[in-house]
Amino acid sequence: MSDLKRTSNESPLKDVIDRWLKAYRLDGKMKELDVIDAWPEMMGTAVSHRTKEISIRNSTLYLKMDSSVMRDELAHGKEVIIQRVNEKAGYQMINDVWFG
Repeated sequence: MSDLKRTSNESPLKDVIDRWLKAYRLDGKMKELDVIDAWPEMMGTAVSHRTKEISIRNSTLYLKMDSSVMRDELAHGKEVIIQRVNEKAGYQMINDVWFG
């Protein structure tokens, strides 16, 4: 039964994966994917249905919209988008939003 006890050099799998992601500098990319997946939750179904492409590069959120009216409305609310994305990420992930 002593074989089942955890030794001091063993770590929970989550800790091992977190260290691995940091070592290979993939932790930021994983956060970006989490934010992209949460886009409908953050912005609502109307906006998410009109969003055709979303990506994050160099601290900028790039959105491709299929509605010029929606694109114009969102352009006026850039600060709200930036705030929601950064809150979801837990740090300042983006500084700007570009629409295409």
